[in-house]
Amino acid sequence: MTTTAAAESQPFQAEVAELLDLMVHSVYSETDIFLRELISNASDACDKLRYEAIAHPELIADGAPPAIRIAPDKAANTLTVADTGIGMDRQELIDNLGTIARSGTKSFLAKLTEAKDGANLIGQFGVGFYAAFMVAEKIVVTSRRAGSDEVWVWTSAGGSGFEIAPASEEDARRVARGTEIVLHLKPDAAKYLEAYEIERIVREYSDNIQFPILLAAAEGEPRQINLASALWQRSKSELKPEDYAQAYKQIAGAFDEPAMTLHYRAEGRQSYAVLLFAPSQKAFDLFQVERKGKVKLYVRRVFIADDAELLPAYLRFIRGVIDSEDLPLNISREMLQNNPQLAQIRKAVTGRVIGELETIGEKEPETFAKIWDAFGPVIKEGLWEDFERREKLLALSRFTTTSGENRSLKQYVDDLKPNQTEIYYLVGDSIERLKSNPKLESARARGIEVLLLTDPVDAFWTSAPLDFGGKPLKSLSQGDVDFGLIPLTDTDEKKDEPEADAATTIALIKDALGERVSDVRASQRLTASASCLVAGGDARDRALERLLAQQNRGAVTKPILEVNLRHPLVAALAGDTAQAKDLSLLLFEQAQILDGEMPDDPAAFASRLNQLVLRGMGK
Repeated sequence: MTTTAAAESQPFQAEVAELLDLMVHSVYSETDIFLRELISNASDACDKLRYEAIAHPELIADGAPPAIRIAPDKAANTLTVADTGIGMDRQELIDNLGTIARSGTKSFLAKLTEAKDGANLIGQFGVGFYAAFMVAEKIVVTSRRAGSDEVWVWTSAGGSGFEIAPASEEDARRVARGTEIVLHLKPDAAKYLEAYEIERIVREYSDNIQFPILLAAAEGEPRQINLASALWQRSKSELKPEDYAQAYKQIAGAFDEPAMTLHYRAEGRQSYAVLLFAPSQKAFDLFQVERKGKVKLYVRRVFIADDAELLPAYLRFIRGVIDSEDLPLNISREMLQNNPQLAQIRKAVTGRVIGELETIGEKEPETFAKIWDAFGPVIKEGLWEDFERREKLLALSRFTTTSGENRSLKQYVDDLKPNQTEIYYLVGDSIERLKSNPKLESARARGIEVLLLTDPVDAFWTSAPLDFGGKPLKSLSQGDVDFGLIPLTDTDEKKDEPEADAATTIALIKDALGERVSDVRASQRLTASASCLVAGGDARDRALERLLAQQNRGAVTKPILEVNLRHPLVAALAGDTAQAKDLSLLLFEQAQILDGEMPDDPAAFASRLNQLVLRGMGK
């Protein structure tokens, strides 16, 4: 392709160069995604043109409707994907095709490098254009921004950079508006020049693109090869499960199957169509700081935005479309945040999504378990953020407990022990560490079920005053715990062993530990271990304290040391006042380690432990 001026060479952003290297040397099996992604980008460009033309109708004054054209050329070994959408000017070509302006890029590239098949990641991250380098030796992009007289050509062979130059007169005449992408195919990608292959990919991934996809033939007029209808506007009775699966893959840019499909039309004060999906696989970017949703907003089938926050952040894993009949087509980004009609839609749709998840939880527990395993930590953010729906979200939540996995609070309450009036939980870093935590000992001796919470968000939502079915949630790491009225089921609990003198022992420990603790007291939690650390009733839970301390957010309160007065190590304190300080410090540091903390002075701890072991050996 000739140009009217010398081409200017520019380097790729480092992350783009790394991504292109992965694409050029790709071992991914799903090379079909390159065409799906190029068609998706072309559809977005047509959507943007329709949206901008609302305020600037002169952009479509030529009357040419938005469309996508695919043209294979076996003689030239090229495949062209062109659209009559919004197009790009010079700077947009550089920004859109030379950089990745998204946070989380490093994480994405690491995961893509590790993935055996990165197709799903490529689509979800929105870098699908670069997938074309899996099949192309060179890519030439010619683009004219709608309303502009300038046409630019971007060229790259997938190396360290690209060239950009003004288009020749011939190219400028050919691209009257929009973008033309010409792929110079690799020898092993010749199958993508076959009409039947192109039609297969379009049927599988892009049939519901709203704009006509035209396949150019060697002779005759181009023919449309996609259905080009908004599936969400069609009746449910017309659609089959495979139609929904295809729509999900096209809308979400995904390769997995949807675990939940919600399709309905709201009528009344407002009219809008809803088509939403819950994926079956977890996206890698769920926990980015922005916590942006991926539900697209349309108004009368015109795309408006994909970041209108149509669902709360804790439902950001949901994908799909909401198409309003009532919102103004020229609604601005600022109006999206404050529009009362949109606020009503958000509230109603959020309720329907939660209701659908509840129904699946009741009727299809295995399906719901997959959703919860993938997105439970995200949904639980709502327990902290959404006071209005907290009760419903608690009922929806599933937990790993000392009795099993995927347990609901309803199941927990149904299995309460005699005289048990609280729901007990323990927050920590891992299930294995929690299961060995000494704070479980007295509960385990009575067969009391305990929720084992290991997601970072658990430390936050549990800090709110919560109850389920009239039973408050109670941490085993905070405040007083008294299981005295609940009968023992474990006869190994050694109630008949003598207790150390409480007053003397506690006084010795307090004197030895000084300011390290806020209090020392006899424990109701422990049966076999010597000590544990807990928070006071008015203080933050120990897990939340540790989490906030890691982020330097707020002062850390001193813990309470609880001791088991029946344990021999505790009893030895009163009998050997010379060693009381070392034993007291050992009790404190052991409790720190069992909580996943490092002793304040590891070297002193090791020395103290060695001395006590040698004393026990008579040396």
